[in-house]
Amino acid sequence: MPRSVKEIIEQADELAKRFESFEPDAAARGHGKSLAAVHRAALARAKAEGKLSKAVLKAREDGHPWAVIGDMLGTSGEAARQRYGGQHVGRRKAI
Repeated sequence: MPRSVKEIIEQADELAKRFESFEPDAAARGHGKSLAAVHRAALARAKAEGKLSKAVLKAREDGHPWAVIGDMLGTSGEAARQRYGGQHVGRRKAI
């Protein structure tokens, strides 16, 4: 059964009061710092992955084989191709 506007507003007011009066305990504040550190590390990893993807794309454009790129990544050429091979690489013109 749909709720009335009055019921929705009353619930919103109650939730706002609970939110405004909430005080996390000291232990919970410490957990927030560690989660913030996880978030910063995840952002740094995403940035590094972006740089790595661009570097692999450039290496492929320069004609380096997947086997050599895989060696640089510490993996096989096939694994490197599977991970980064979906990127658009321009085709070389035959001379």
